[in-house]
Amino acid sequence: MTKLRALPTMLRIGFAEAFAYRAEMIVWIFSTTMPLVMLALWHAVAREAPVGRYGEHRFVAYFLAMFIVRQLTGSWAAWLINMEIRDGTLALRLLRPVHPLLSYAASSLAELPVRGLLGVPLAAVALVVFARDELTTDPATWALWALSIVGGWLITLFANFAIGCMALYLEQSTKVMDVWLALFFVFSGYLFPIELFPPAFRAVIDWLPFRYQLGLPVELMIGAHDRAQALSLLMRQWAIAGVMLAIVWLVWRGGVKRFAAYGG
Repeated sequence: MTKLRALPTMLRIGFAEAFAYRAEMIVWIFSTTMPLVMLALWHAVAREAPVGRYGEHRFVAYFLAMFIVRQLTGSWAAWLINMEIRDGTLALRLLRPVHPLLSYAASSLAELPVRGLLGVPLAAVALVVFARDELTTDPATWALWALSIVGGWLITLFANFAIGCMALYLEQSTKVMDVWLALFFVFSGYLFPIELFPPAFRAVIDWLPFRYQLGLPVELMIGAHDRAQALSLLMRQWAIAGVMLAIVWLVWRGGVKRFAAYGG
């Protein structure tokens, strides 16, 4: 109960910090504009001929939706955890009644409104103006989309937690995060739709977490799946989130013991 009562306060603090560092937040938003670059590229390609099911308007819908989803599911927790392990701030968090990972989660969650207010409205207006016909009109699919956004954010957050907590075993784990991001850019649908991969690659990608961070919510927005397919993919997304939470628990439990022993 104490942790639940503290959550609104942590969210307010996190929101205040995100707003105070709004310049850095704007830089972060500009660093996530790759979907707009890819939109220009693939739109030019599709002008010559459609790529699979993707013509000019569908690429517009896909990459504008990708930009929106990216803003709603991001997290910086891995870098923050690395920094606080190295400078000893984590020791102070361990003394507080609220679990450190819960406070990191609250900070990540509090950042979303700031990112959303700055980037999402313009992209949403452009999406409606230029590619409205490519968006799904099924209310049930939109409901599943909302759940997929939560699931995508959780996978991203848990990946950040797991990699950040590896710094309890290593000097730092930011290089591991670099590898994760390289795989994420290729296999999440961030640079091009998963559907354009050869079938053999898609069979593997379907069981990796990256697609469920971004690709699935975008696919639901543009009506790429019927209700049954969408529900099946959503269940897989949340199962992956559960597995990643278990990984976080294992990495944290072993790492914090090492940290406490070293600190003692």
